[in-house]
Amino acid sequence: MSRKETKPRADIYARITDRIVADLERGVRPWVQPWNAANTAGRITRPLRHNGMPYQGINVVLLWSEAVARGFTSPIWMTFKQAVELGGHVRKGESGTMVVYANRITKTETDERGDEVERAIPFLRAYVVFCVDQIDNLPDHYYGRPAPTVAPARRIAHADAFFANTGATIRHGGDKAFFAPSLDIIQMPPFESFRDAESYTATLAHESVHWTAPAHRVDRDLSRYAKDRSVAAREELVAELGACFLCADLDIVPELEPRPDHASYLASWLDVLSNDKRFIFSAAAHAQRAVAYLHGLQPDSGMVREAA
Repeated sequence: MSRKETKPRADIYARITDRIVADLERGVRPWVQPWNAANTAGRITRPLRHNGMPYQGINVVLLWSEAVARGFTSPIWMTFKQAVELGGHVRKGESGTMVVYANRITKTETDERGDEVERAIPFLRAYVVFCVDQIDNLPDHYYGRPAPTVAPARRIAHADAFFANTGATIRHGGDKAFFAPSLDIIQMPPFESFRDAESYTATLAHESVHWTAPAHRVDRDLSRYAKDRSVAAREELVAELGACFLCADLDIVPELEPRPDHASYLASWLDVLSNDKRFIFSAAAHAQRAVAYLHGLQPDSGMVREAA
Protein backbone atom coordinates (compact mmCIF):
# COMPACT_ATOMS: atom_id res chain seq x y z
CA MET A 1 0.00 0.00 0.00
CA SER A 2 1.40 3.38 -0.95
CA ARG A 3 2.23 6.19 1.43
CA LYS A 4 -0.47 8.27 -0.23
CA GLU A 5 -3.11 5.61 0.55
CA THR A 6 -2.13 5.14 4.20
CA LYS A 7 -1.93 8.81 5.23
CA PRO A 8 -5.71 9.56 5.34
CA ARG A 9 -6.30 6.51 7.52
CA ALA A 10 -3.47 7.54 9.86
CA ASP A 11 -5.00 11.02 10.07
CA ILE A 12 -8.35 9.53 11.18
CA TYR A 13 -6.68 7.59 13.97
CA ALA A 14 -4.77 10.67 15.08
CA ARG A 15 -7.76 13.06 14.98
CA ILE A 16 -9.97 10.81 17.10
CA THR A 17 -7.22 9.87 19.55
CA ASP A 18 -6.14 13.50 20.00
CA ARG A 19 -9.73 14.43 20.85
CA ILE A 20 -9.97 11.70 23.50
CA VAL A 21 -6.57 12.65 24.91
CA ALA A 22 -7.79 16.26 25.26
CA ASP A 23 -10.79 15.01 27.26
CA LEU A 24 -8.58 12.88 29.52
CA GLU A 25 -6.21 15.78 30.13
CA ARG A 26 -9.22 17.69 31.49
CA GLY A 27 -10.01 14.74 33.76
CA VAL A 28 -13.01 13.69 31.66
CA ARG A 29 -13.52 10.09 30.57
CA PRO A 30 -15.59 10.59 27.39
CA TRP A 31 -17.03 7.09 27.49
CA VAL A 32 -18.53 7.78 30.95
CA GLN A 33 -20.01 11.25 30.39
CA PRO A 34 -23.51 10.18 29.29
CA TRP A 35 -24.30 8.42 32.54
CA ASN A 36 -24.08 11.64 34.55
CA ALA A 37 -25.54 14.02 31.98
CA ALA A 38 -28.83 15.69 32.86
CA ASN A 39 -29.99 15.53 29.26
CA THR A 40 -30.01 11.73 29.22
CA ALA A 41 -32.79 11.26 31.77
CA GLY A 42 -34.68 8.09 30.99
CA ARG A 43 -33.36 5.13 29.14
CA ILE A 44 -29.63 4.99 28.37
CA THR A 45 -28.91 3.35 25.05
CA ARG A 46 -26.07 2.95 22.64
CA PRO A 47 -26.16 5.48 19.81
CA LEU A 48 -28.51 4.18 17.14
CA ARG A 49 -28.49 4.29 13.35
CA HIS A 50 -31.50 5.57 11.41
CA ASN A 51 -32.77 1.99 11.18
CA GLY A 52 -32.55 1.38 14.93
CA MET A 53 -29.38 -0.72 14.82
CA PRO A 54 -26.85 0.20 17.54
CA TYR A 55 -23.39 1.53 16.73
CA GLN A 56 -20.46 -0.52 18.03
CA GLY A 57 -16.90 -0.08 19.25
CA ILE A 58 -15.18 3.29 18.91
CA ASN A 59 -18.29 4.86 17.37
CA VAL A 60 -20.15 4.42 20.67
CA VAL A 61 -17.47 6.45 22.45
CA LEU A 62 -17.41 9.14 19.76
CA LEU A 63 -21.16 9.65 19.60
CA TRP A 64 -21.77 9.47 23.36
CA SER A 65 -19.06 12.09 23.88
CA GLU A 66 -20.39 14.35 21.12
CA ALA A 67 -23.99 14.10 22.39
CA VAL A 68 -23.05 15.30 25.85
CA ALA A 69 -20.62 17.97 24.62
CA ARG A 70 -23.32 19.47 22.38
CA GLY A 71 -26.39 18.82 24.50
CA PHE A 72 -28.12 16.36 22.17
CA THR A 73 -30.93 14.29 23.72
CA SER A 74 -31.78 11.90 20.88
CA PRO A 75 -29.72 8.70 20.54
CA ILE A 76 -30.39 8.46 16.77
CA TRP A 77 -27.83 9.51 14.14
CA MET A 78 -27.89 9.43 10.33
CA THR A 79 -26.06 10.72 7.28
CA PHE A 80 -27.20 13.78 5.33
CA LYS A 81 -28.37 11.50 2.50
CA GLN A 82 -30.36 9.26 4.84
CA ALA A 83 -32.09 12.31 6.33
CA VAL A 84 -33.09 13.48 2.84
CA GLU A 85 -34.35 10.01 1.88
CA LEU A 86 -36.56 10.03 4.98
CA GLY A 87 -38.05 13.42 4.05
CA GLY A 88 -36.04 15.43 6.55
CA HIS A 89 -33.39 18.10 6.17
CA VAL A 90 -30.38 19.04 8.26
CA ARG A 91 -30.79 22.58 9.58
CA LYS A 92 -28.59 25.23 7.97
CA GLY A 93 -25.35 25.80 9.86
CA GLU A 94 -25.35 22.45 11.65
CA SER A 95 -22.03 20.58 11.70
CA GLY A 96 -21.83 16.82 11.57
CA THR A 97 -19.89 14.31 13.66
CA MET A 98 -17.25 11.97 12.31
CA VAL A 99 -17.68 8.22 12.73
CA VAL A 100 -15.70 5.44 11.12
CA TYR A 101 -16.32 2.24 9.21
CA ALA A 102 -13.70 -0.50 9.52
CA ASN A 103 -13.47 -3.68 7.49
CA ARG A 104 -11.05 -5.87 5.57
CA ILE A 105 -10.62 -6.57 1.87
CA THR A 106 -8.97 -9.68 0.50
CA LYS A 107 -6.22 -9.24 -2.08
CA THR A 108 -4.60 -12.04 -4.06
CA GLU A 109 -0.83 -11.75 -4.44
CA THR A 110 2.01 -13.88 -5.76
CA ASP A 111 4.54 -14.91 -3.13
CA GLU A 112 8.28 -15.42 -3.59
CA ARG A 113 7.70 -19.03 -4.70
CA GLY A 114 5.26 -17.97 -7.38
CA ASP A 115 2.20 -19.24 -5.49
CA GLU A 116 -0.95 -17.18 -5.25
CA VAL A 117 -1.85 -16.25 -1.67
CA GLU A 118 -4.69 -14.24 -0.22
CA ARG A 119 -3.94 -11.38 2.16
CA ALA A 120 -6.48 -9.55 4.30
CA ILE A 121 -5.93 -5.79 4.23
CA PRO A 122 -7.69 -3.69 6.88
CA PHE A 123 -9.17 -0.36 5.85
CA LEU A 124 -10.77 2.50 7.72
CA ARG A 125 -13.18 5.03 6.25
CA ALA A 126 -14.55 8.12 7.96
CA TYR A 127 -17.99 9.55 7.27
CA VAL A 128 -20.21 12.21 8.83
CA VAL A 129 -23.49 11.76 10.67
CA PHE A 130 -25.98 14.15 12.25
CA CYS A 131 -28.04 13.71 15.40
CA VAL A 132 -31.81 13.75 14.97
CA ASP A 133 -31.74 16.89 17.16
CA GLN A 134 -30.11 18.64 14.17
CA ILE A 135 -32.69 17.48 11.62
CA ASP A 136 -36.20 18.79 10.88
CA ASN A 137 -39.23 17.13 9.22
CA LEU A 138 -38.34 13.50 9.89
CA PRO A 139 -41.20 11.06 10.55
CA ASP A 140 -42.63 11.61 14.06
CA HIS A 141 -41.26 8.41 15.58
CA TYR A 142 -37.68 9.67 15.20
CA TYR A 143 -38.35 12.40 17.73
CA GLY A 144 -39.78 10.21 20.50
CA ARG A 145 -37.61 8.84 23.30
CA PRO A 146 -37.21 5.05 23.03
CA ALA A 147 -39.35 3.17 25.53
CA PRO A 148 -37.52 0.99 28.08
CA THR A 149 -37.10 -2.55 26.83
CA VAL A 150 -37.24 -3.90 30.38
CA ALA A 151 -39.81 -2.85 32.96
CA PRO A 152 -38.15 -0.98 35.87
CA ALA A 153 -39.33 -3.60 38.38
CA ARG A 154 -37.53 -6.32 36.38
CA ARG A 155 -34.44 -4.38 35.43
CA ILE A 156 -32.02 -5.76 38.00
CA ALA A 157 -33.46 -9.28 37.85
CA HIS A 158 -32.86 -9.10 34.11
CA ALA A 159 -29.23 -8.16 34.68
CA ASP A 160 -28.74 -10.85 37.33
CA ALA A 161 -30.08 -13.43 34.90
CA PHE A 162 -27.70 -12.17 32.22
CA PHE A 163 -24.62 -12.72 34.40
CA ALA A 164 -25.91 -16.08 35.65
CA ASN A 165 -26.27 -17.23 32.04
CA THR A 166 -22.58 -16.57 31.37
CA GLY A 167 -21.65 -19.46 33.66
CA ALA A 168 -18.94 -17.41 35.37
CA THR A 169 -18.12 -18.35 38.96
CA ILE A 170 -18.94 -15.27 41.05
CA ARG A 171 -17.96 -15.22 44.72
CA HIS A 172 -18.81 -12.55 47.27
CA GLY A 173 -16.80 -11.25 50.21
CA GLY A 174 -14.09 -8.75 51.11
CA ASP A 175 -13.89 -5.16 49.95
CA LYS A 176 -12.42 -5.49 46.45
CA ALA A 177 -13.79 -6.46 43.05
CA PHE A 178 -11.43 -8.38 40.75
CA PHE A 179 -11.08 -11.28 38.33
CA ALA A 180 -8.58 -13.97 39.38
CA PRO A 181 -7.30 -15.70 36.21
CA SER A 182 -5.52 -18.49 38.11
CA LEU A 183 -8.80 -19.56 39.73
CA ASP A 184 -11.04 -18.36 36.90
CA ILE A 185 -13.36 -16.62 39.36
CA ILE A 186 -14.88 -13.17 39.73
CA GLN A 187 -14.63 -11.84 43.28
CA MET A 188 -17.18 -9.21 44.31
CA PRO A 189 -17.79 -7.34 47.58
CA PRO A 190 -21.13 -8.18 49.22
CA PHE A 191 -24.11 -6.72 47.39
CA GLU A 192 -25.06 -4.68 50.47
CA SER A 193 -21.76 -2.76 50.36
CA PHE A 194 -22.68 -1.01 47.09
CA ARG A 195 -24.51 2.31 46.87
CA ASP A 196 -27.29 0.69 44.85
CA ALA A 197 -28.06 -2.26 42.62
CA GLU A 198 -27.03 -0.35 39.51
CA SER A 199 -23.54 0.28 40.90
CA TYR A 200 -23.20 -3.40 41.77
CA THR A 201 -24.24 -4.37 38.25
CA ALA A 202 -21.80 -1.94 36.63
CA THR A 203 -18.93 -3.32 38.72
CA LEU A 204 -19.89 -6.89 37.87
CA ALA A 205 -20.04 -5.92 34.20
CA HIS A 206 -16.47 -4.58 34.45
CA GLU A 207 -15.17 -7.78 36.05
CA SER A 208 -17.10 -9.91 33.56
CA VAL A 209 -15.26 -8.21 30.70
CA HIS A 210 -11.98 -9.22 32.41
CA TRP A 211 -13.43 -12.76 32.72
CA THR A 212 -13.71 -13.01 28.93
CA ALA A 213 -9.93 -12.62 28.49
CA PRO A 214 -8.64 -16.25 28.73
CA ALA A 215 -7.69 -18.06 25.54
CA HIS A 216 -10.72 -20.37 25.57
CA ARG A 217 -12.98 -17.30 25.54
CA VAL A 218 -11.86 -14.26 23.50
CA ASP A 219 -8.11 -14.61 24.08
CA ARG A 220 -6.72 -11.33 25.46
CA ASP A 221 -3.29 -11.98 26.96
CA LEU A 222 -3.25 -11.07 30.69
CA SER A 223 0.00 -12.91 31.48
CA ARG A 224 1.85 -9.65 32.19
CA TYR A 225 -1.03 -7.84 33.87
CA ALA A 226 0.54 -8.00 37.36
CA LYS A 227 4.07 -7.22 36.09
CA ASP A 228 3.61 -4.46 33.53
CA ARG A 229 1.66 -1.33 34.46
CA SER A 230 1.16 -0.46 30.79
CA VAL A 231 -0.45 -3.85 30.11
CA ALA A 232 -2.67 -3.43 33.18
CA ALA A 233 -3.74 0.06 32.10
CA ARG A 234 -4.64 -1.20 28.63
CA GLU A 235 -6.74 -4.05 30.03
CA GLU A 236 -8.48 -1.72 32.49
CA LEU A 237 -9.43 0.60 29.64
CA VAL A 238 -10.91 -2.37 27.74
CA ALA A 239 -12.91 -3.40 30.82
CA GLU A 240 -14.10 0.14 31.51
CA LEU A 241 -15.33 0.60 27.95
CA GLY A 242 -16.91 -2.86 27.96
CA ALA A 243 -18.77 -2.16 31.21
CA CYS A 244 -20.26 1.02 29.72
CA PHE A 245 -21.32 -0.81 26.54
CA LEU A 246 -22.85 -3.65 28.53
CA CYS A 247 -24.73 -1.38 30.95
CA ALA A 248 -26.28 0.41 27.98
CA ASP A 249 -27.30 -2.92 26.44
CA LEU A 250 -28.86 -4.08 29.72
CA ASP A 251 -30.69 -0.77 30.28
CA ILE A 252 -28.79 -0.18 33.51
CA VAL A 253 -28.05 3.43 34.50
CA PRO A 254 -25.36 3.41 37.21
CA GLU A 255 -23.45 6.38 38.55
CA LEU A 256 -20.07 5.44 37.14
CA GLU A 257 -17.77 7.29 39.49
CA PRO A 258 -14.05 6.69 38.94
CA ARG A 259 -12.83 3.73 40.95
CA PRO A 260 -9.71 4.64 42.98
CA ASP A 261 -7.60 2.08 41.13
CA HIS A 262 -8.79 3.38 37.76
CA ALA A 263 -8.06 6.99 38.61
CA SER A 264 -4.44 5.92 39.02
CA TYR A 265 -4.45 4.65 35.44
CA LEU A 266 -5.24 8.09 33.99
CA ALA A 267 -1.58 9.01 33.43
CA SER A 268 -0.91 5.58 31.89
CA TRP A 269 -3.87 5.97 29.54
CA LEU A 270 -2.63 9.37 28.47
CA ASP A 271 0.84 7.99 27.86
CA VAL A 272 -0.42 5.04 25.82
CA LEU A 273 -2.86 7.10 23.76
CA SER A 274 -0.31 9.84 23.09
CA ASN A 275 2.20 7.32 21.74
CA ASP A 276 -0.19 4.92 20.01
CA LYS A 277 -2.83 6.68 17.93
CA ARG A 278 -4.60 3.39 17.24
CA PHE A 279 -4.94 2.09 20.76
CA ILE A 280 -8.36 3.58 21.57
CA PHE A 281 -9.68 1.84 18.44
CA SER A 282 -8.10 -1.43 19.58
CA ALA A 283 -9.45 -1.04 23.13
CA ALA A 284 -12.96 -0.34 21.87
CA ALA A 285 -12.78 -3.32 19.52
CA HIS A 286 -11.59 -5.61 22.34
CA ALA A 287 -14.40 -4.29 24.56
CA GLN A 288 -16.96 -4.88 21.81
CA ARG A 289 -15.67 -8.43 21.29
CA ALA A 290 -15.90 -9.17 25.02
CA VAL A 291 -19.45 -7.83 25.27
CA ALA A 292 -20.50 -9.76 22.16
CA TYR A 293 -19.06 -12.92 23.73
CA LEU A 294 -21.13 -12.37 26.91
CA HIS A 295 -24.25 -11.80 24.81
CA GLY A 296 -23.48 -14.98 22.89
CA LEU A 297 -23.78 -16.99 26.12
CA GLN A 298 -27.40 -15.93 26.57
CA PRO A 299 -30.31 -18.24 25.65
CA ASP A 300 -31.58 -15.56 23.26
CA SER A 301 -28.26 -14.32 21.87
CA GLY A 302 -27.74 -11.96 18.96
CA MET A 303 -28.73 -8.72 20.74
CA VAL A 304 -25.51 -7.00 19.70
CA ARG A 305 -24.06 -7.52 16.26
CA GLU A 306 -20.46 -7.17 15.20
CA ALA A 307 -21.00 -4.18 12.89
CA ALA A 308 -18.83 -1.09 13.18
